[in-house]
Amino acid sequence: MKVGFIIALVLAIPLATLHAKTPEWDRAYQLYQKTEYKQSLALLRSAPRQDSDSTLLIGKNYYGLGDYKDATDALEKAAALAPKSSEIQGWLGRAWGRRADTSMALLAPHYAGKARDAFETAVQLDPNNHDALDDLFEYYMAAPGFLGGGIDKAEALARHIASLDAAWGQRVQAQILLDRKDFNSAEQHLRQAVELAPKQVGRVLDLAKYLARRGRTQESDAVFAEAAKIAPQDPEVVFARAKTLIEQKRNLPDARRLLEQYMSLSLTPENPSRAEAAELLKKTSAR
Repeated sequence: MKVGFIIALVLAIPLATLHAKTPEWDRAYQLYQKTEYKQSLALLRSAPRQDSDSTLLIGKNYYGLGDYKDATDALEKAAALAPKSSEIQGWLGRAWGRRADTSMALLAPHYAGKARDAFETAVQLDPNNHDALDDLFEYYMAAPGFLGGGIDKAEALARHIASLDAAWGQRVQAQILLDRKDFNSAEQHLRQAVELAPKQVGRVLDLAKYLARRGRTQESDAVFAEAAKIAPQDPEVVFARAKTLIEQKRNLPDARRLLEQYMSLSLTPENPSRAEAAELLKKTSAR
């Protein structure tokens, strides 16, 4: 058989076939989505083939377990296997960021720099990667200049975000204004975000939490009630309401009830963990 014919035959194979997921990967992914991280890892470790998709999922499972060292190790391997993957770079940034948050002070700046590099690479590879954009914006807002953060970088990124999603753009602009303690203008942007996307429960929660932090509890309660109407069984709504009540040290029995409800819901990796909810639950019994 001629070489040219072989190349033509390979090129004719759909890309999805070349990167087809195995039944083991599908099952491991389903377990991951249910936050069954250990079971998912066990399936992935026993698989004969560990490509970039499998290695990425291994890293995400370690991240879910709070094992950020093994998460970064796996995600670095995944990045080497698929250097053009924005998704992998985004997750790598998250893992290095958590290592920075949980490591000794001597190592934290080094890990933070790796997180920034990965987030920036993720955005360069895919300027529409919403998760990576959100993470990079948060990094720029939180990190000092010597670690590559800064309000000027956050503002530039906010303009790009606004070009992709007007409501999201209003929210990030509000964060910049809050950093400057321009509370009135920040509130206007948060309300504009709700007007632009009234069915996006995240934008409604942003406003509810802001009002609570400003001590405007009745207004906050009303906005939380609107969020519950939009998405009555959304774990994010239940958790945010409970956490806000605990932070304000009020209506702790309601907070306890909400957290117990939260822990009974079907959670995904995007939701706060049951362990985090359990820690908050302890505070509802504090004297």
